[in-house]
Amino acid sequence: MTTETLAAPPPPVAPAPSAQQLNTPARVLGAIAQLAALGILGSVAFGALATLLTLGLSLLPILGIGLLFLLGFVYALFALGWLETARVSGLYSLGIPPLSRRRRQKPGFSGFLRMVWHQFIDVAMWRAVASFAISAILGFVVLALLSSVGHSTALAFAPLYRGSGTSSDLWGSTLTIATEWAPLVGILMALAALAGVIGIAILHGVIARAVVVPSLEAHFAEQARTSSEQRAGAIRASEVERTRIERDLHDGVQPRLVSIGMTLGMAQQKIDDDPEAAKALVSEAHTSTKAAITDLRQLARGIHASVLDDRGLDAALSALAGRSHIPVHLDVRLDGRCSKNAEAAVYFVVAETLTNAAKHSRASEARVVVRLRDADDIDGAAGQMLWARVEDNGIGGARVVPGGGLDGITNRVLAAGGTARLESPIGGPTSLEVNVPCAS
Repeated sequence: MTTETLAAPPPPVAPAPSAQQLNTPARVLGAIAQLAALGILGSVAFGALATLLTLGLSLLPILGIGLLFLLGFVYALFALGWLETARVSGLYSLGIPPLSRRRRQKPGFSGFLRMVWHQFIDVAMWRAVASFAISAILGFVVLALLSSVGHSTALAFAPLYRGSGTSSDLWGSTLTIATEWAPLVGILMALAALAGVIGIAILHGVIARAVVVPSLEAHFAEQARTSSEQRAGAIRASEVERTRIERDLHDGVQPRLVSIGMTLGMAQQKIDDDPEAAKALVSEAHTSTKAAITDLRQLARGIHASVLDDRGLDAALSALAGRSHIPVHLDVRLDGRCSKNAEAAVYFVVAETLTNAAKHSRASEARVVVRLRDADDIDGAAGQMLWARVEDNGIGGARVVPGGGLDGITNRVLAAGGTARLESPIGGPTSLEVNVPCAS
């Protein structure tokens, strides 16, 4: 089985703010409030996770019932990581992209298990879960310190409700403080506890940035790599397109125009001596001229379909299916328009794939499905995605070769910031699936 996959460029991540930006009063207060909440909710969340894991492992031998609990455990981890990522990103304005669900890459139950396993070992998810665990521990400490602030404040006002010369319990322990010293000790203890709370909130910002946010160096390196791949894809796509145009002109239009010129030359020689033969030659040249115009029109459509701008991708693909040499079942459901680059990339993919199916696959029919999907449906994607799948019932065995049609497809999709996946086992069927960012 032949499978070719191009990696999608990761969504852009905003650079992490500086320490001064992280430690603003508003963010420190927000961190304190959130940590206090996590100190209460953390034990509940991890208790539920432990319950799901225990039930899953203990019930696994019983008709596989434990698989349902283990599945719940994996996606509960994902939900926890998703919430933690959103919380940290919102609190510190880090611009972290939300976690994305893993999608099934293979059919059947084995493909489902593979998808769940990839979800379970997702590094970004575990980083977010680790951040939640650390935040919950810090939140428990914050709750203890806030409780100390309350006790210390009460101790500072002890002379108002206790008689002179008596002693005051310190935080409910056996340690006592003389009433005349209670205000000073209470104030100092309250200030120390508040300082501890603020320090933990600042520490939380540092830890969150280190655990959840990728390092700036790695981020910038990934951005540079993605940019280089897209630029290289665009260059290769333009080279493949130029070669295709040259080939079509050399093999199609150019010989036909040469033939028209020779036919008209022969008609010119016969116009005086044999007018009937000259008329026949002119008629032949006229027919060849119309065929050349058709070839040029087809070539122009291959470069750019004007109907794509005028009426959208649905109409352009309908016209393409109508001109196909094999029957095409077209299923296009789009709620709106995408960018010109995205629509042009998908149109080119469908056009080239149908051409390959007609020429090489010996297919008797093809199916084209196009959808507009949200980012949550595409692994690692951001924003809306234009998704297309082209499948034929041919003999299979298709593969990407430099300079070939499939090479042009993958490079065009890569240049648009998308992904392409080809599956073509020997004996068929052949399917090509592409995802292109709608705003590319």
